[in-house]
Amino acid sequence: MKLFETIKSGDVYFIAEMSGNHGGSLDKAMEIVRAAAESGADCLKLQTYTADTITIDFDGPEFQTNKGGLWEGRTLYDLYDEAHTPWEWQAEIKNECERLGMDFLSSVFDLSSVDFLESIGCEAYKIASPELVDTPLIRYAASKGKPMVISCGMGTEEEIADAVEACHEAGNDQIVLLKCTSEYPAVYADMNIRTMVDMRERFGCEVGLSDHSMGYAVDVAAAVLGASVIEKHFCISRVDETVDSAFSMEQEEFADMVQAVRNAKAALGTVTYERTEREAQGLRGRRSLYAVEDIAAGEVFTQANIRSIRPAYGISPKYLPELLGKHASHDIPFGSPITAQDLEDAL
Repeated sequence: MKLFETIKSGDVYFIAEMSGNHGGSLDKAMEIVRAAAESGADCLKLQTYTADTITIDFDGPEFQTNKGGLWEGRTLYDLYDEAHTPWEWQAEIKNECERLGMDFLSSVFDLSSVDFLESIGCEAYKIASPELVDTPLIRYAASKGKPMVISCGMGTEEEIADAVEACHEAGNDQIVLLKCTSEYPAVYADMNIRTMVDMRERFGCEVGLSDHSMGYAVDVAAAVLGASVIEKHFCISRVDETVDSAFSMEQEEFADMVQAVRNAKAALGTVTYERTEREAQGLRGRRSLYAVEDIAAGEVFTQANIRSIRPAYGISPKYLPELLGKHASHDIPFGSPITAQDLEDAL
């Protein structure tokens, strides 16, 4: 898996989250895998659960989805039954990812999902934001000795610290914490991505962003702040109206995001006051001192006959005060640059 290799190189690692956007079709799932690879994703992520491993089949009020939310009016069991990725698909999806040069990652939700993913050779584990508080699950997944990518949506400082400590207790310090706002879609003003920087310092882990906002402005900002990982939900088309498509990126958008993030990272560069080679080519476009009237030998230099203008074949404008009031040592025609020799010879 190239997660930490990419991070150490200074690049951003991009995760395309399929979630339930396959709409119950293995063919659509495979189409998403191929589209994610073409768009520049480093990793394709699934979620490994069934309705029965994540909740119970009960329609009590506590088991209804939030009012006013994207999935209002459904029971948790019904929603997860529709959204889950059948486990029998996952080895095939993983193989396709590897064939295309992408990593494969999945979120775990109970011990059986960890065991299953171990059986198909999964090389890292994702902890979703709601499972941040399930430290026994985190400890068990971390005990496999593989990288742990942990989303921290809704997480307090104490809850994140507990999750990190659970990994450490299992002897695992390969941890990436993702700042996440658990809104679908997330509102920009609620995202507070500066917290990501504090998370890196406070918990001593690599950090990134699990982003549910629309567009990629937040992802560019996160990269500038030092995000090592960016995760976005990915779909073929939002017109399909699968469970997560409303806040997912389409292929072209994801590819645009990858390029925009890389451009932003490249633009950061290093602290330097040296001119670049291409920048130096523009030096002649600066201002310098020129004769803007014919100046006869012995004539006084004034602000009327010499000025700071473009281009920069004359001496720097900073020498203008030194020249004013002095006399030209020779004739200087209109349009001629004032040279260092002119300054030296001025009477």
